[in-house]
Amino acid sequence: MNDSGQSAGSAAGSKRKDAQRNRQALLEAAATVFVTSGVEAPVRDIAAKAGVGMGTIYRHFPTRADLVIAVYRHQVDACAEAGPALLATSPTPHAALGRWVDLFVDFLVTKHGLAAALQADNARFETLHAYFLDRLLPVCTQLLDAAAAAGEIHSDLDALQLMHGIGNLCIGADSDPHYDARRLVALLVAGLRQPG
Repeated sequence: MNDSGQSAGSAAGSKRKDAQRNRQALLEAAATVFVTSGVEAPVRDIAAKAGVGMGTIYRHFPTRADLVIAVYRHQVDACAEAGPALLATSPTPHAALGRWVDLFVDFLVTKHGLAAALQADNARFETLHAYFLDRLLPVCTQLLDAAAAAGEIHSDLDALQLMHGIGNLCIGADSDPHYDARRLVALLVAGLRQPG
């Protein structure tokens, strides 16, 4: 037992929870800063946004590439986890698909700079792209299958083709402020519906 009356085990568990909270706060803060200032934003801006010291960032992410990869993976995981939750809470599978596609578009539009920053490191980029597909392709497939089983959309849609199509519609968003990728993707999703 230590001076505060806590056992060493519970103190260590509390430190691990604090470290996990700090890591989550850093990932959220970095994602926000990257959207507004790009992936080369000063680390001090990320630390300030997260409410932690610079040392905390470097303890969790020794290099900028480590931080960029962690943010990218964190955002992929959030998008992947949203799919089943949306399917369970949306009024129809097509509505769940539409809401998930909105999240996917947000990810693609705001994280384009993250992927571009990693392309110079081909091995890391390929690993990250494989992670992206491994996590998101099954979710998109599940949503498409549910909407097709409900008779809401055509049953011959391929998740990878849909994701590529959405990705291609999002490409212009980072270079033209008047380009509305979300509107174009919404038209695509509306067009998936079965007539009748």
